[in-house]
Amino acid sequence: MTFDSATPAAAAPAMGAPRRASAAFMLSHPAHAIALGFGSGLSPIAPGTVGTLWGWMSFLVLKPWLSAAQMGLLIAGGALVGWWACTTTARNLRVADPGAIVWDEIVAFWLVLWLAMPMGLWGQIVAFALFRFFDAAKPGPVGWADSLFKGFGWRGGWGILFDDFVAAFCTLLVIALWRFFA
Repeated sequence: MTFDSATPAAAAPAMGAPRRASAAFMLSHPAHAIALGFGSGLSPIAPGTVGTLWGWMSFLVLKPWLSAAQMGLLIAGGALVGWWACTTTARNLRVADPGAIVWDEIVAFWLVLWLAMPMGLWGQIVAFALFRFFDAAKPGPVGWADSLFKGFGWRGGWGILFDDFVAAFCTLLVIALWRFFA
């Protein structure tokens, strides 16, 4: 567990061993359910990938029911609520950026799909693969974004989301270039 030296003591959780995310932990607070992607973050294998898959599937379910503007509002609201949920959940898990928190992947991939659609299945698969690459490998600007906001409190909660938004931007940039030159 690492604490940012700039984080005030009041924002840091009580010292103690990190907690393990579980179904009971997820159900103990609404912020936990959101941050853990309604259970997708509890996957023992590749929770970020499972969270992104959950985001993809939920986008496809919501898309017929929401206009483009409503989807944009959902993404903006999801980012704000996610900031609170990720901040609260990281503090309660006593880990600055736990792997079980996948709301960042969900809302960032919603952004990718919202801005890149319409796309067929293959286009969506490419978008998924690109996003997972940028999120997991953290090349260039994504690594820079990941290093900016560390620790606990609101700053750390924003940091959980921010690098995924930069990964989404990088994904969208590659898709735009692909469409331009194809």
